[in-house]
Amino acid sequence: MNLAKPELLKHTGELLLGVIGDPIAHSKSPVMHKAALAALGIPGAYVPMRVSREQVGKALEGIKALGFRGINVTIPHKLEVIPFLNELDETALKIGAVNTIVNDGGYLTGYNTDGIGYVRSLKEEAIAELKGKSILVLGAGGAARGIVYALTLEHPDRIYVANRTADKAEALAAEWKALADIRGMAMDGIPAILGEVDVIINTTSVGMHPHMDGTPLDSERIPPGIVVSDLIYNPLKTRLLADSEKKGCVIHGGLGMFVNQGAFALEYWTGLPAPVEAMRSAVLASMKES
Repeated sequence: MNLAKPELLKHTGELLLGVIGDPIAHSKSPVMHKAALAALGIPGAYVPMRVSREQVGKALEGIKALGFRGINVTIPHKLEVIPFLNELDETALKIGAVNTIVNDGGYLTGYNTDGIGYVRSLKEEAIAELKGKSILVLGAGGAARGIVYALTLEHPDRIYVANRTADKAEALAAEWKALADIRGMAMDGIPAILGEVDVIINTTSVGMHPHMDGTPLDSERIPPGIVVSDLIYNPLKTRLLADSEKKGCVIHGGLGMFVNQGAFALEYWTGLPAPVEAMRSAVLASMKES
């Protein structure tokens, strides 16, 4: 997928960036992007901001008023920010979720770098070819939309989307039925299809720091030897991944996706190639300290 990049950023003074979400204290985005700015020699700051659902619109007005160049958007605001943006790029428009916003003098454009960042990481680290595979996606929220859309471009045999509320999963499947064989279901429908699944992907927040004992799928239900992936990067190895590893599965954590989506976002904000290794190293060092 070709990503249209902005012109090289002409900027004087400090570059102001940030991330909004709720919760937000766990985020390693500030560590990663501060390292990236340092590696690029760009003076600036990247600040985490806890924003409730009710305050999203006011927060984006504040972004404009304070002169932020851009922000990342994390759980649970990837859909909520859309009504307050001036424009969506093609990918964000199709996905209906935004994780990156660029501010051009008060004109806010939304992008989605989750899906492309994730699939690049999955193929590099766990499974080189997704064509013809049967994939189970856990969750049907904003993150799942980005992942599922990017997966359709890989020509899988079938994508199952399982969610606590079946209606949401079924609506997603119906919306993109022209792109791939996508089927929505409730979580209790998972056992019936596990025998044919090659890849399981968790897009929910179950198991994320600080609630690391949680898992979206009981260990006895994990088929041995398949690929199991978790978008969560804190902790690096979730309970789902630890359980899957014991079953002989190839496991894939969320760090690679996190770094890749952050790299794409940084390039939108600056027009410069992202220092990916410096970003990855900063996150890993921070994880070891915490």
